[in-house]
Amino acid sequence: MFQDSKQRNAVLAVRVSTVGQGIDGDSPEAQIEQGKRYAPAHGINITKILTYLESAAGDNQPMQHVIDYAIDPKNDIDVILVKSIDRFTRAGAMVYEQLKKQLEPRGVHLEDMYGVISNAKINTLEHLGMEYKWSVTTPSRKTELLEAERAKDEVRDILTRMIGSEIRYTQIGYWSRAALYGYETSKLETVNGKRAILVPQTDQAPIIRKMYDMRASGIYSDDQIADEMNRLGFQTPIKVIRDKLDRTKIVRRSGGKKMTGKLLRVYVAKTIYAGVNTEKWTGDKPVLCKFDGLVSIELWNKANRGKISIALNPDDPDHPTVTRAPKQEKFAKKNVYNEEFPYRKVVLCPECSNPLLGSASRGKSGKYYPAYHCSHHGHYFRVPKGEFDDKINQFIERVIVDPARFDEVLKAVQTVWEQRQVRVQDEGELRDKKREELEAQMRVIVDKMRLVSSPTAIKYMEEDLTKIEQQINDLDARKGELETQGGVDMPTILKYIEYFVEHLKELLIDHCNPILRARYFGVLFDKMPSYAEIDCGTPENEKVPEVNELFKLVLSGTSSLVR
Repeated sequence: MFQDSKQRNAVLAVRVSTVGQGIDGDSPEAQIEQGKRYAPAHGINITKILTYLESAAGDNQPMQHVIDYAIDPKNDIDVILVKSIDRFTRAGAMVYEQLKKQLEPRGVHLEDMYGVISNAKINTLEHLGMEYKWSVTTPSRKTELLEAERAKDEVRDILTRMIGSEIRYTQIGYWSRAALYGYETSKLETVNGKRAILVPQTDQAPIIRKMYDMRASGIYSDDQIADEMNRLGFQTPIKVIRDKLDRTKIVRRSGGKKMTGKLLRVYVAKTIYAGVNTEKWTGDKPVLCKFDGLVSIELWNKANRGKISIALNPDDPDHPTVTRAPKQEKFAKKNVYNEEFPYRKVVLCPECSNPLLGSASRGKSGKYYPAYHCSHHGHYFRVPKGEFDDKINQFIERVIVDPARFDEVLKAVQTVWEQRQVRVQDEGELRDKKREELEAQMRVIVDKMRLVSSPTAIKYMEEDLTKIEQQINDLDARKGELETQGGVDMPTILKYIEYFVEHLKELLIDHCNPILRARYFGVLFDKMPSYAEIDCGTPENEKVPEVNELFKLVLSGTSSLVR
């Protein structure tokens, strides 16, 4: 029992390494209880308890705030009490000494409940009646420094085992991080033990699949796809931001944002949605996951065409190949969907095989001369827009659907229609579920409004109600659109298909939307054609471009059909 009659004022410093330990475990409470039992027996009066949910292994030392509080004269602190040295710091002996040296000039002692730290000092020249700065030492100093280094080594060992294991399992296809939007984490018994994988999240996965389906179709802009995802209830995951000093306090929440065209391009390029993981822990080397993606690799490639693609490697099945298109020069970073030049980046330059661009140059008279051209590639190629459009139309007039493949076209359309009907049904169920959730939120807000009287609170609740009501209206509007579209039966659709197959000119030349006209034109080819190939089948140019197998090309001046 401590015999000194003078009570020492102390600040009890409590620290745990993670937020999870502090919120879900008993570590802070256990340290406080232990400190309250220790203090009376050692003449200590705890006047302040400071708790930190933060690691003490890095440069930012949470105990520095405790020291600042203890050495402030107005707080009248004699002792900093900690459970053990590893609760004070895990950054090693050097940091431990730097922290402790701040206390001595202010008359504040550091004390642990395990008795490792001793504030007793001895003078090695006391028997001679002399004292120097170097002759005064603390007997427990070596023990304290060894304990501080042991704590640092323990951190290294723990992180090496934990992070090393996560890296290893990530490299063979499992998942060790928080789940991405559209997924949720699940534990699975495997040959490698119980490991974490990603599985589709019931509400979010259909929204991600819808994003890839719409983008792969090539008939929607990114903004249109983003709007549809928002109507289905998309919002980015909400993250909790905690106070840097007191990790128990929530400062704010981030996330919960709507999808935008820019954000969509980030999401659609995530290889994990195709079941391929590419990240730092895999050495940026693609790894085929031990779980299925939300979409197939084929659909993923269609949605990202021209930007990035995934290809399975027969020689190394666990490591697919991810190929990114070279970054475009600044002059080419323009909107592809230009109604005045719809064939931009649809036809290649005959000299360098780069996609042709489109623009209108201004002459001396002030008149503009629109043309398709290739620039900044060491040569000059330019074709007036009128001449270019004539060549396109002349080519289209020579294209027909292969009569032998006509039944295949109808069968493929029917298959796609059936798949679309299934997706529409799934989307409808998802939309109905989202509507029920929004209505439940409205009822909760209305119930709260009956209990509060603050005008400010009521104002914000009314704003929330308005937002929810708008979301419900958007869902109903979209449902009406789909019901209208779904009213067309399959026989009617097949009749339209038969008509357009026999009258491709109306689809590829007479269509009122030039953007869609150019996209339909691109479907004719297995790969992007050059301008010289478009002018094929003539005495001057007999080379025929690689037309898709569903179509045949009637060469001018002959009655023969060419693939």
